[in-house]
Amino acid sequence: MTGNATTRFSNVSLLSVASTLPSRTTTSEDIEHRLDGALSRLKLRKGLLRRVAGVDARRNWAEGESADAATVRAGNEALAQAGVQPGDVGLLINTSVTRKHLEPSVAVRLHHELGLPTSAINFDVANACLGFVNGMSLAAGMIESGQIRYAIVVNGEDADDIQVNTVERLLGDDIDRDDFLSEFATLTLGSGSAAAVLGRADEHPEGHRILGGVTRAATQWHDLCVGSAEGMYTNAKALLKGGLELVVSAWKEAAPEWKWSEVDRYITHQVSSVHTNAIVKAAKLDPAKVPTTYPRYGNVGPASIPITLAEEQATLQRGDRVLLMGVGSGLNTAMMELAW
Repeated sequence: MTGNATTRFSNVSLLSVASTLPSRTTTSEDIEHRLDGALSRLKLRKGLLRRVAGVDARRNWAEGESADAATVRAGNEALAQAGVQPGDVGLLINTSVTRKHLEPSVAVRLHHELGLPTSAINFDVANACLGFVNGMSLAAGMIESGQIRYAIVVNGEDADDIQVNTVERLLGDDIDRDDFLSEFATLTLGSGSAAAVLGRADEHPEGHRILGGVTRAATQWHDLCVGSAEGMYTNAKALLKGGLELVVSAWKEAAPEWKWSEVDRYITHQVSSVHTNAIVKAAKLDPAKVPTTYPRYGNVGPASIPITLAEEQATLQRGDRVLLMGVGSGLNTAMMELAW
């Protein structure tokens, strides 16, 4: 495989992964009730979110909760699970799509709230829904090279504002069916936070080895899903087609070297039933090995993979092969294998 898109690590382990979810649940029925006028006018049947996307509910931050505070809680929990002191952390990477301002980075507040030392490097990595896996790969490379001893990768997403803005806009009399469907994916988004701690495998034999993985790009499709705090606009059909072609291409190219058809668990980015079923069929995966959280939490962006992994970890056995798989707007794909 092309070297610059293939990574292998020999002495890096995932020491812990933790998540913090909002306390408020918003059902798809709740959202469609707010959109009742638009659905009636556009002659769209109710139950669209469940029927098309398979999303029954998502989480939203309640009063007194925030993505940043929840990310700090997830980070503290991950550090405690790993038995790592904040003062020993050499790197914090924030991978959130959500950000309240352009400057400074989201990472600086999280660095401060987690009580990390002044020597700990901290910055944001933004790559749509692939950010967390990219952050893990960057952290693993720095640990492998000896630059740092421990790293924490974090993510916090807040879908509240974009959903409120989208619902309000879709109720406008000037919105037609094409407009509605171009913003449909926004209604599947959810909020949540997650964190993972990485360290040296030789210092932590109890950890879960990060073996490496591959990345691939199809950036000719950079305009298929474009979002901001005001709204997210998606060409769903073209996005699914382009994303599936990219994943299958990377999968086939990696097959001789990585043999991922023999993996015990596939932790995929949680988008919808359509996307999950398409990947399962195209890569010929066993659906029983592909856990899903999107029916309960929706698409939580980059936090989807670590949230799903955090829920699955209790069912994993020592020695299980685990593959993290994601596709991000742009388009990019990344696959990372763990030896549990």
